[in-house]
Amino acid sequence: MRMKNVMTVDVEDYFHVSAFSSVIDRSDWATLECRVERNTRALLDLFHERRVACTFFVLGWVAERYPGLVREIAESGHEVACHGLTHELVYRQTPEVFLAETRRAKQVLEDTVQTPVIGYRAASYSIVKESIWALDILTDLGFQYDSSIFPVRHDRYGIPGSPRVPHRMSLQRGKAIVEFPLSTYRVVKYDVPVAGGGYFRLFPYAFSRFALKKINERDGVPFIFYLHPWEIDPDQPRIKAGPVSRFRHYTNLTRCRPRLEALTSDFEFDTARSVLQRLGLLQPSTQAEGSPDVKHRGAAA
Repeated sequence: MRMKNVMTVDVEDYFHVSAFSSVIDRSDWATLECRVERNTRALLDLFHERRVACTFFVLGWVAERYPGLVREIAESGHEVACHGLTHELVYRQTPEVFLAETRRAKQVLEDTVQTPVIGYRAASYSIVKESIWALDILTDLGFQYDSSIFPVRHDRYGIPGSPRVPHRMSLQRGKAIVEFPLSTYRVVKYDVPVAGGGYFRLFPYAFSRFALKKINERDGVPFIFYLHPWEIDPDQPRIKAGPVSRFRHYTNLTRCRPRLEALTSDFEFDTARSVLQRLGLLQPSTQAEGSPDVKHRGAAA
């Protein structure tokens, strides 16, 4: 039996990304063409076809405007988790603002799906050394696991040298949280990011498959994979941003979906909650999510 890995989707639109924050003001978001519903539903259809269970980290901004989409995710058998409210980088927020925004995002998700939301992922993996305080706030709000720490060096995120495998982190006041770090492939003493997103589009698929398989076989742990709905949408509007931002955002968009289809054939996937439960890092839930084949897409709840 093949190891179950974790498939995740950060549910945000193309204009939410941090790379465009200097050229798109948050106050203009509501005036832009929104494509997140269509693109997320395309992923739901693909996952239903491939019998893939997924964790969807939903941005609160999206959940407030498209509650039907959030319910559709849950009714399709997937896990709904939290991606914050406004996609602001955590280390640019005060603890007070982070607390208020995260509480609001969690509440709207739980009100929508009528089940506890226990997983969190920060915008652009922005829980770094300077913002590690955010983990204490997450536990105060009732989150049981986080997937925000990337054990790499990067200009926007990362905690180099941090653990590469799922683990329980001890926090202040005797609390703890489970961390599922973004996956990396160890080459000698260097950690190469292979968890998905732009790396998945940039690296040849053969390398991604090789590296992810090594995480299963050599490290003996499941990997966690991520992508965004806009990454399977090569026809999205082009934003006039700097060359680095354009490169990161638009490179190989046409190749993402075919590679994702190959990935879901080459590996088996489940939700973050279910995999962490199997690893013994989370207690079994009394409200476990189902599987995408439980309910046909579009069926009544």
